[in-house]
Amino acid sequence: MKNESFKLLLPLIAIGLCCGADWPQFRGPLTNNVAISDAPPAKVDQESIAWTADLEGRGASGPIIVGNKVFITSTTGFNQDQLHVLCFDLKTGKQLWERQFWATGRTQCHSKMCVATPTPASDGKRVFATFSSNDVVCLDLDGNLLWIRGLSHDFPNASNSLGMASSPIVVGETLIVPVENDDDSFTTGLDVKTGIARWKIKRPRVANWTSPAILKASGEGETLVLLQSNDGVDAIYPETGETAWQYEDGAGRIPSTTVGDNVLYVPSKGLTALAPGSSSEPPKVLWSEQKLSPGTASPLFYQ
Repeated sequence: MKNESFKLLLPLIAIGLCCGADWPQFRGPLTNNVAISDAPPAKVDQESIAWTADLEGRGASGPIIVGNKVFITSTTGFNQDQLHVLCFDLKTGKQLWERQFWATGRTQCHSKMCVATPTPASDGKRVFATFSSNDVVCLDLDGNLLWIRGLSHDFPNASNSLGMASSPIVVGETLIVPVENDDDSFTTGLDVKTGIARWKIKRPRVANWTSPAILKASGEGETLVLLQSNDGVDAIYPETGETAWQYEDGAGRIPSTTVGDNVLYVPSKGLTALAPGSSSEPPKVLWSEQKLSPGTASPLFYQ
């Protein structure tokens, strides 16, 4: 018997998008909500929808696109303890495969959230799906299980009453998974091939629903990952988890930092623009405007 269902709608713009680049994780390749293609249409109506697919259960995660495939997650069961990863053909909407797993961690969440809230991520070879239960599943693009981690086994207090929603990102050979909450709060970097932790860093003990952002250095500089909390923003090295620099003037716990033209737009004091820091200098505040507070939505930088 099926639970309540929801629909996956794929506008034609997504097909055009994938021809230029994949959409491999939450907020896109550079985690800034910008597609490397022509500007999208101002309006998406029924005529521009290529296909729809009914998805069993509940889900608030976004779809990702890798090559000619679309991946998304959902959950079923009275307690949302059955975890689903689904794959569809990008052009036709045909379901190619579905894999199901049992949650190993806590599945309690707010009625407006669900266990399948984090958006999956991919490195082009593998798909990484995380859930509010702190389960991390790694599959190849054909749906074969490569590894699975139940982080609640090692960290049983890592949860909050509303549900975990931060999405993972992939940088190089590291999958960055935020598990930030009121108790055992941390972010970890997992080896994409094995799921073994490369590093784990403590984070502020407060519920946090932001997702990491990528700060891609110009030229041959190093790529950093931005972790945001109510304390501010930490720029870390994805290979080690070590801190490169910090912005310590507070930030939101729902909207996430966006990077555009090497400027950080941080939900802090409304909205604050930062020039990146370095190992010897803190980031520089370019401007701050309280009236531009994004509320719950992350800011978008375009051109």
